[in-house]
Amino acid sequence: MGALVASMLTLGFDMTILNVALPTMAGELGATTGQQQWMADAYVVVFAALMLPAGLLGDRFGRRRMLITGLGLFLAGSLVGALAGDVNWVVAARAFVGVGGALVTPLALSVLPSLFGPDERTKAVGIISAASALGLPLGPIIGGWLLNHFWWGSVFLVNVPMAAIGITACVFLLPETSDPASPRVDALSTALTATGLGALVYAIIEAPDRGWGDPLVLAMFGAAAALLTALVLRERRAVRPMLDMTLLAQRGFLFNALAATLVMFVLSGLLFVLPPYLQAVLGHDAFGTGLRLLPMMGGLMIAARGTQPVVARFGPRAVVSAGLVVLAFAALLGSRTTVGSGYGFTALWLSIAGVGFGFSVVPAMDGALGTLPRDRAGSGSGLLMTLRQVGAAIGIALLGSLLAGVFRDRLDVTGLPARAADTAGDSVVAAHLVGEKLGSARLAASADTAYVHGMGVVLLVCGIAALVAALLAAAFLPRATPAPSTSESVTPDVVAPVEDARQ
Repeated sequence: MGALVASMLTLGFDMTILNVALPTMAGELGATTGQQQWMADAYVVVFAALMLPAGLLGDRFGRRRMLITGLGLFLAGSLVGALAGDVNWVVAARAFVGVGGALVTPLALSVLPSLFGPDERTKAVGIISAASALGLPLGPIIGGWLLNHFWWGSVFLVNVPMAAIGITACVFLLPETSDPASPRVDALSTALTATGLGALVYAIIEAPDRGWGDPLVLAMFGAAAALLTALVLRERRAVRPMLDMTLLAQRGFLFNALAATLVMFVLSGLLFVLPPYLQAVLGHDAFGTGLRLLPMMGGLMIAARGTQPVVARFGPRAVVSAGLVVLAFAALLGSRTTVGSGYGFTALWLSIAGVGFGFSVVPAMDGALGTLPRDRAGSGSGLLMTLRQVGAAIGIALLGSLLAGVFRDRLDVTGLPARAADTAGDSVVAAHLVGEKLGSARLAASADTAYVHGMGVVLLVCGIAALVAALLAAAFLPRATPAPSTSESVTPDVVAPVEDARQ
């Protein structure tokens, strides 16, 4: 258990530690908003594309062996990121770290059945989930402290000792387990997933700079559509598919999965746009930014603890719908933020957003997984977790691109040299740096106004998306979660993602 806790805590740090570092890295590396999106999305895209085949590799070749391999890749990628000298190397390091994360996450959960009996298994899953959840709020705080005392590469370097502890613990403490009867890893389906998602995210991120009608952008959208369609057709014909698309024909699974995916879409977008606002606009340092993200985590934890009795009283459909309405209200309230609003107003709507997240994603995950029969639990939980990660990747890409476009359109660069104007339009951090260099307080004020307006537009879109999801949930979700179509108890493959959602 100690080995697994060390592994999941490492991943928990890495999920959020980079968000607070992005504004600092943008200033020191000269990263545009699009490049910041890639620094965040490189990890998520690779993670989503490789999580299913990574789990199957562990089943086939040994879970301990592949868990150690994943932590090793995670350690190596973190070292590359810490020593990177430009944006491209940081993006490559993040993608490499994503490969390690894709191996660690499913395998840390899949070894639990061999270590613990039925009476201890739920408690073990809760401890693993708590370790992962603990890293979420600690990531920005530790990252902020490191940035205040060391260079930006320290947010990568902190992963190295954690991963080394995890590897050591796995080598000496964890028994080897495997399942040779598991489905084989389909290399072609894996390639279609990775390239299709990569093409889609690339097109969304590059469109604001190149234009939505740019031939390359259109070609990438077309390639993404073709690749993902080919993936769906191939998986539908497979006898034992990695992605069981037929599950989407079940109404309960489909609309619960859609709700959970939209929640991840909104959450990832919020965590991308908030740190630059807190640092560049409100003037807090990196450590202060990490602390000021805690109201969202606090609201999420409060809601997650109260979900079970509320669902028992009112039913999952009502709770999911209400949670999404609360999330929509928080986003719409946040869209009213102005440059002079101050942090108190931000803390208010962040807390409400956390409550909405908790009351929507946990019962949605429970509802989706509750529709699965035992013999399809693994494929169903894998599909659900993959959809959640895809929602996160598209949230960062789409909402980040929207923010970049609005910011550039609203920024007043009148009278600036062409090169300085172009640099200032890259991001709010770049605009502040250009303003300091030129001694232009007007540019800094315009950058703050433009960024807050762009953030408001993003939050407005998030609110509309949450409202649409609430209406769909209210209209189509079953009144109660159906029991699995077998008398056998739900396996840890089903329980683990549910517990994981409670972070």
